[in-house]
Amino acid sequence: MLENYAKYLFFIQGKLNGFFEKQKPYIKCKKGCAKCCKNAVFPYSDIEVKYLMVGYSQLEKSVQDKIMQNIQNTLTLKKEFEGKEFLYDCPFLIDDACSVYNHRGIICRSFGLITNGADGRMKVPFCCFEGYNFSDVVDFDTKIVSMEKFKKLNIKQEPLAFNAGYHFLTDDDFAKGFGFEFGDKKPLIDWFIV
Repeated sequence: MLENYAKYLFFIQGKLNGFFEKQKPYIKCKKGCAKCCKNAVFPYSDIEVKYLMVGYSQLEKSVQDKIMQNIQNTLTLKKEFEGKEFLYDCPFLIDDACSVYNHRGIICRSFGLITNGADGRMKVPFCCFEGYNFSDVVDFDTKIVSMEKFKKLNIKQEPLAFNAGYHFLTDDDFAKGFGFEFGDKKPLIDWFIV
């Protein structure tokens, strides 16, 4: 199943790369930013975690130890939030860089784009409110793209929303075409509760 999942990732990454390229004037992602890797929930499916752990197994022991310490620290903090939403930094983030970048999950690959929300509205990435992706064209009061701001930028390519949300990209009907299932989904840190 991991082999089929890897084929799916190759396909989906090609699509996502195209989406990011089309929106290049609005994308401010850069190595070391790591805003998307901090203070979040990180939904992961069963197969995503298995693939992530393949990347983990290829790391040097010292990096593996650091990740395991991050996981333990995060699980300890989580106990204080029982029954409440728990936001945390990704335990695989080391010195503001993803230690398993080639094996990262779907949410990590698609974050930063404007996506089509389940309610039909455009959903902007939270980093735009911190001066990053699409911050030049989003109206911070309405949390939607402002055509007025877009026109002032004099950029040819308009800001667009894509079907690149986590729930869409991890739909099991979509996965069946590649011969695998995503399986259960839960916050990344919850996969490490023993």
